[in-house]
Amino acid sequence: MHHTQNKQASIFSIAVIVAALGYFVDIYDLLLFSITRIDSLVSLGLTEAQVLSEGESIIMWQMGGLLIGGIIWGIMGDKKGRLSVLFGSIILYSLANIANGFVQTADQFKIIRFIAGIGLAGELGAGITLVSELTPKNKRGIATSLVAGIGLTGAVVAFIMKQYFDWRTCYFIGGGLGLILLVLRISVFESGMFHELKKMNVQRGNFFMLFKTRERFTKYLCSILIGLPTWFVIGVLVTFSSEFGKQMGIKEKIDPGKAIMYAYAAIAIGDVLIGFISQWFKSRKKALYLFYSITIIFMVLFFTVQWNGTAANMYWICAGLGFGTGFWAIFVTMGAEQFGTNIRATAATTIPNMVRGMLTVMIIPLFKLFRGMTDYVTGGWITAIVIMAITIIAALLIKETFHKDLNYIEE
Repeated sequence: MHHTQNKQASIFSIAVIVAALGYFVDIYDLLLFSITRIDSLVSLGLTEAQVLSEGESIIMWQMGGLLIGGIIWGIMGDKKGRLSVLFGSIILYSLANIANGFVQTADQFKIIRFIAGIGLAGELGAGITLVSELTPKNKRGIATSLVAGIGLTGAVVAFIMKQYFDWRTCYFIGGGLGLILLVLRISVFESGMFHELKKMNVQRGNFFMLFKTRERFTKYLCSILIGLPTWFVIGVLVTFSSEFGKQMGIKEKIDPGKAIMYAYAAIAIGDVLIGFISQWFKSRKKALYLFYSITIIFMVLFFTVQWNGTAANMYWICAGLGFGTGFWAIFVTMGAEQFGTNIRATAATTIPNMVRGMLTVMIIPLFKLFRGMTDYVTGGWITAIVIMAITIIAALLIKETFHKDLNYIEE
């Protein structure tokens, strides 16, 4: 036992590095469609109107896959082990991406992005669960932040690849990176806590245990709601930055792919910093409140200073918004820390995918509702206020998990 402890003590352990690389490939693949959407759909012969409608539809299919995949992999992570999920999910999405390079119609695109979405869902939760169980609790926040920070640069790489390669080649590269990662994965060991759990006679990976008591369900719901601003910012403000720009009288053309790259470069920096900030505050919640404040400041700037502004301004505000929502790592870590070992992977894998799914079931419908009642920009800021209010209430209700010992089970 002592031998493995030494191996696991470092935050730069092989598990952390491999989880980070896994998340890197995950984000590359998750955002590749958003970044190459226009090129890929135009080359399939779709009209401008279809590029928008089919594009939205394909994103919805991918996010639907993430929602379903999150539940499947989460349960498997607790039943079969954290590593089996990391292997299974990576094989599924690598093969889906290679297949994606051969699609000829929008319908094939939907099916393959749905399958890729199921695969992509397993990556982050299982990786963060494994790392949070392998790292000593005083270094846990920093280790999971490094995973997210390194991982999120996948968005920047996807944008760079799009500049140099045909969109089909970009998908082959994603699939290839996944398969290389699979070889690396074989060298990682399973979490010791999970091995001890396997010897015990307890229920593992029962998704419905999360709803069993009112207290546990509230904890689960709050764990999801504290992550809402991330996908409101990425899924609405940044993805549709060109539409907002037009409405605000920005004359230059805004490239949403570039806005995504700026936002994610800043999210990566924020994610690494928040790990150190939560160590310094000795609190996860104080770090969250700080980053919520930064997000709110840039939301205000987004809706006030941009009228008749420039494209460059828009990119920098998207970067500021990205930095503010760089609490993703801590948010997923808190999700893992809230629950016992026998349902931890289920919680940590479903929570981030529920937030991604919220884009389809809550965030975009709210935005559509408010902009239908007013106009595009007003709809945007009303949605921003509603989402931040829900998130702050959830954050006030959730428990601090900074010093929590993770070696326990839920009845």
